[in-house]
Amino acid sequence: MSNPRPVSFATTLLVKDTCLCLHAQRAARALARRFDKALRPHGLNNGQFSLLMSLNRPEPPPMSAVSELLAMDRTTLTAAIKPLERDGLLEIVASEKDRRKKLLRITEAGLQRLAAALPAWIEEHGALDMELPQGEIDRLRQALKKIS
Repeated sequence: MSNPRPVSFATTLLVKDTCLCLHAQRAARALARRFDKALRPHGLNNGQFSLLMSLNRPEPPPMSAVSELLAMDRTTLTAAIKPLERDGLLEIVASEKDRRKKLLRITEAGLQRLAAALPAWIEEHGALDMELPQGEIDRLRQALKKIS
């Protein structure tokens, strides 16, 4: 005689239908693919666009601030920086106040790439806004901000 399953198939279906983490992961992957496609002609993916945008500020931020903003651990951020640094879109510089502290500075080439990609990002957001009922994107954005 077979042993009963410790987790029923009905439970699996319940989790599939109600798990916020699963639905957020699926939505994040779908959005990532969508923005990757929109940004590809500009030589960026969605993560690179967000990383460069996070550097577009009056003073170069420390890696810790960028890591926190992008919700990345330092190792993941370091890996994400490498191709952008190699392509001359950002540079790692030592802080003038504390030479041990590393800052991330977007280069002129990085700013130009960001400016070229921005219309595609705006257009993709506009398309998303048209696909969802009025006000849904704002409600979704607010809910995601509360969770994070």
